[in-house]
Amino acid sequence: MSAEHNVIDLDGKDRQPAGRTAPVRLAASRKWNVWLVAAFVVGIVLGGVGVGELRDSREERERKGSVSLVAFPASTGSGGADATDVLQLDGQLAVINAGPAPITVNSATGQRPGVQVHNTGQPRLLRPGGTAWISVKLRIECALAFGSEPLSIRFSVETADRQVREVSYPVAVAGSAWHQGAERPCTVLADLAKRHG
Repeated sequence: MSAEHNVIDLDGKDRQPAGRTAPVRLAASRKWNVWLVAAFVVGIVLGGVGVGELRDSREERERKGSVSLVAFPASTGSGGADATDVLQLDGQLAVINAGPAPITVNSATGQRPGVQVHNTGQPRLLRPGGTAWISVKLRIECALAFGSEPLSIRFSVETADRQVREVSYPVAVAGSAWHQGAERPCTVLADLAKRHG
């Protein structure tokens, strides 16, 4: 009797000879490996897409929440004096949205020795690159107002993501439209003070 008899596996369902089961298991193992590699590749692709979407979402939130603005005195209007050398004037502040998303300027206030400013108008929506003229009340002490120190104006701003943020911007008062508008009244007040003093 030869040692090369085929052995029948009685436990197996397909009742194949023992010599034939090894290639079937090898083929099944290869299919399983292909499925694992495919699942791994799909996972990498989906993970990459997910990370990209998260990054894009975060960048969009940062873009909507950023505030960048520029402000400068635009004009002065009517007013009067409430003390010997103190002017109360109406004026305008020009505000430019230098950021990438729309903002709404709710308020603008500033104070330093000699100058006080606060807005008097309604909130103003500014598109990116847009300019708004905000109505303000100015209180100017002629003797102190026009030094070289800038006036820091604090803005309350609502961003595109509906968050309210406080930002400040330094505004030069000396040589500005506010300075030019106050020069003549300040000169008149100084002359009156000399005559009465």
